[in-house]
Amino acid sequence: MTLRLTHTAKTYPDGTKALLPTELSVDKGEIVSLLGPSGCGKTTLLRIIAGLETPDTGSDIWFDDDNVTALPVERRQVGMVFQSYALFPNMSVRANIGYGLKMQKLPKSEIDTRVTEVLDMCQLQPFAGRAITALSGGQRQRVALARAIAPRPRLLLLDEPLSALDASLRETLRDELAILLREFDITAIFVTHDQDEAMAIADRVAVMSHGRVVQSGTPEDLYRNPTSSFVAGFVGNAMSLRGRQDGTKLYLKGGTLSLPADGMGQTVFVRAEDVRIVESGPLRGKVETVTFFGTHYRIGISGITPDMLTSIHLGQDAPKVGDMINVSIMPETLMLLPEEAANA
Repeated sequence: MTLRLTHTAKTYPDGTKALLPTELSVDKGEIVSLLGPSGCGKTTLLRIIAGLETPDTGSDIWFDDDNVTALPVERRQVGMVFQSYALFPNMSVRANIGYGLKMQKLPKSEIDTRVTEVLDMCQLQPFAGRAITALSGGQRQRVALARAIAPRPRLLLLDEPLSALDASLRETLRDELAILLREFDITAIFVTHDQDEAMAIADRVAVMSHGRVVQSGTPEDLYRNPTSSFVAGFVGNAMSLRGRQDGTKLYLKGGTLSLPADGMGQTVFVRAEDVRIVESGPLRGKVETVTFFGTHYRIGISGITPDMLTSIHLGQDAPKVGDMINVSIMPETLMLLPEEAANA
């Protein structure tokens, strides 16, 4: 199923604009993430798509060729997975998954067939007879997904589906969720504030800020070609290099950099993996922090810009806190973005 939103907005009775007029298209079978900080409008947009919120007059929501803007939630054929999972603790795994099918008054034989199918897909067959209370967080997450998929919805919506899990389990299930969503071959939209989650699962990411989509694209495109300071900072934690420019040079507290193009009226950004610690380089600063991550060191450097500059260092050893070091940043790794977009 394809999804298309035009001029979709939400204003609450007190005048709060939770969502500014928004355009969004999702192709059949595409997995799209709505990514952004708390309060940016992503959950409001998801709830409008589901039919749980009524959009402002003039908004249009299309499922294929059907305008569903005025259609109530129970008639939209949308599957939903919430942060809390909202499972029935007094029912078994099998009964939880089959609940929506019973509400549709399907024949028992068809319910059994569909429940068995999704139990297999979600690797839950060994737990079919267990109570929800006897499952781990990861198993409950799979049951919630299986229950949403069993009625064969036109669209699957997921609201922060992994946020209730601890960090190590979240990473494992993030990859598992990406595999399962593609196996289902269903159009899906999920909300998250976690950029790693969005980039690992989604085919396309729509970054939101202050009630609007500020940029949409593949994870690679957003990371490599952000169009605003907000996206550069939010996706990949790019750092701004604040200093004086004369168009081709950037004069920093700790040295001078060549720019890849005329930088007048632009903010210069760099990512930590492009800040290289070298024997001889144009920048000089002091090591303030050294953190070991197994595959790399994360080095915090002061004295080059007003803020701490971070370097991802892949060497077998690292400089010590207090050391004075030389730093190199290649011009082609610098991103020049419009200053007016800094607060997008």
